[in-house]
Amino acid sequence: MADVSIRQLELFSALPNFTTLSAAAAHLHISESALSQAITGLETAVGEQLCVRRKARGLTLTPAGQQFAKQARQIVADTHELVLDARRGEELRGPVKLGCYSSFATSVLPELLEGFPKRHPGVHIEVMVGTYEELLAALDAGRLDVVLVYNVNLPVGYRRRNIYATRLEAHLHPSHALSSADTVDLADLVSEPLVLFHATPGTINVADAFTARGLEPRVETRVTETSLVEALVGRGVGYGLLMSRPNALPMSVEGRPVVIRPLDPPATVSHVVGIWPDDMNLTPRASALLDFAAERFGGDGRADAVAVPPASGGVADPTHPR
Repeated sequence: MADVSIRQLELFSALPNFTTLSAAAAHLHISESALSQAITGLETAVGEQLCVRRKARGLTLTPAGQQFAKQARQIVADTHELVLDARRGEELRGPVKLGCYSSFATSVLPELLEGFPKRHPGVHIEVMVGTYEELLAALDAGRLDVVLVYNVNLPVGYRRRNIYATRLEAHLHPSHALSSADTVDLADLVSEPLVLFHATPGTINVADAFTARGLEPRVETRVTETSLVEALVGRGVGYGLLMSRPNALPMSVEGRPVVIRPLDPPATVSHVVGIWPDDMNLTPRASALLDFAAERFGGDGRADAVAVPPASGGVADPTHPR
């Protein structure tokens, strides 16, 4: 059997991220001919075609190639960890590639990026902020180690660790009739204009909350940024419904006050979780980062390191995160 190098595996494991051989070669800082030779060498070694290379149609991995790339990525990651283990002794060293859902990124990333390096100075955090779709695609392609998202409407195939409990809250203008109440009933808001956070899973959270009560909201406008929801609430355009977040201030980006009240009865109680593919192992650095996040934001951190079910996840303890 022909020898296979770690470099060949490293190159091939990156191919699912690209649609052409030239784009892959440019990203990998290698000539297109050298990359093509590396692929041919792998195909000779395994005795099977791993990808289809046509100039007119770009680069397509065969089913065998897709599985091979997935396994190659794990071998490369394990080899990298083996070298780091031999070098670091007791101290964690190396990168963590962290993805974070955009709607709560400003509430959690500053504390993680400031606090975690103080505890583990040898670890460097690389951050990607994005939508659910962007983050899951990057995670599946091996460009991220772990992703922080809501445990709502997640597909199968991931393991998870709870970070903090979260629930839907009402955001009101200070002059709103319910702004002085301790809690707000969704039924008391249903006839008023709603500024809807229109992004997955925000839209699902709100729809589920109203459906569970047999209500239908009066949507005034749809926006794709939580900061814009709060800005419009601060100007009195309508009320908002957003998941609770740590370190959140009752103020819009324009400096206008916003009143935040929990719903009673509670609605859409779930968790922010760290997730990673169930066929991949968390690096010690990524695991330590999730532990740190859970410690800072109030979750248990290790209570649910299991495969994510296809349905939205709820929790028995609706404790409000700090």
